[in-house]
Amino acid sequence: MQFAYKAKDGMGKVLEGTVEASDQAAAISRLRGQRLTVLEIAARSGGPKKIKGKVTSKDIVMFSRQLSTLVSAGVPIVQGLSILEQQADNPAFGAVLTALRTDIESGLSIAEGMRKHPKAFTDLYVAMIKAGEVGGILDTILERLSSYLESAEALKAKVKSALMYPAVVLSAAAFITVFLIVFVIPIFKDIFGGFGAELPFLTQVIIDISDLLRAYIVYLLILGGGAFWGLKKWAATEKGHRKIDDLSLKLPIFGILLKKVAVAKFTRTLGTLIKSGVPILQGLETVAQTAGNKVIEEAINKSRDSIKEGGRISDPLRKAGIFPPMVIQMISVGEETGALDNMLTKIADFYDAEVDTAVKGLTSMIEPLIMIVLGVVIGTIVIAMMMPMFGLGEMVG
Repeated sequence: MQFAYKAKDGMGKVLEGTVEASDQAAAISRLRGQRLTVLEIAARSGGPKKIKGKVTSKDIVMFSRQLSTLVSAGVPIVQGLSILEQQADNPAFGAVLTALRTDIESGLSIAEGMRKHPKAFTDLYVAMIKAGEVGGILDTILERLSSYLESAEALKAKVKSALMYPAVVLSAAAFITVFLIVFVIPIFKDIFGGFGAELPFLTQVIIDISDLLRAYIVYLLILGGGAFWGLKKWAATEKGHRKIDDLSLKLPIFGILLKKVAVAKFTRTLGTLIKSGVPILQGLETVAQTAGNKVIEEAINKSRDSIKEGGRISDPLRKAGIFPPMVIQMISVGEETGALDNMLTKIADFYDAEVDTAVKGLTSMIEPLIMIVLGVVIGTIVIAMMMPMFGLGEMVG
């Protein structure tokens, strides 16, 4: 049974939460064992509450950093979770912490409790926490997790910043272009039609495009929506997902950036897992699941199979043709010297810097290209509408 309680800790702070026990007396005894003075307690009706809302990566980063500090200071894990539960700004994450604390109080390990909340705690997170529990270095593992998650968030932010600007500008350009063609061009068409003269070729082409869009815009929107829905469904299949991931790595400009991001993520994740005491096979399995790209996932799984058969990590990665030769060589040296975790961390640091440089270069290169494209499209429409004006006197005569 679950019991909702209100209790006071040694500092006089009032805490609220739930505890699982066979009866009320056992619940009170468990709370007293945590050095809490019970103020109110009652059986919880209706069973466990369904957790609603979304847990963000920011919540997990802050939680890891704060729990690491509390555990390092000697605060018991249950009491630490109670403190963080009260401070949680996100109600959804607060509910996760409540459920986690209840599970730990009922006898589950921390890793087992976290595994029940896959939307909050990833397989990688659970694997590292389990290694920390087994090795008795939970505070160290939480510190490493905090650093890893902060690095991962910084990497994600760099990629978003590289993609956000061109996406916003191109969307605005597309909207302006459609607005001009659908709503502005017809006005000029009516004006030119009153002159009764033949229009320049470019002007006539723009007007024909405007007529086409106005006549079939509903059908074009339906067709575009259907194509998008079909592409989304195809991408959800195993074959479609892999094909899109493969093509994304071969894109002329963004493909290089995505490869560097993939290398940084792979090396950082695997290096953190190995350094934390996670077995290499389990580490590779976890890294493959969190790769985010089917092609890279297959390459990592082949490396895992190679180790099972007594081989090395570097050989299948070399055959995949995704990872740069320098990365393969450094991993190979790490395997030979027994310092694979340190070598992976050095690779990750190097490629984090490479991603940063690539993002800056991409942004500085894309900005003038977008301005040129925007200028050509809008300029062509403006010129097409102005051309008849040059011969206005002749047209009127």
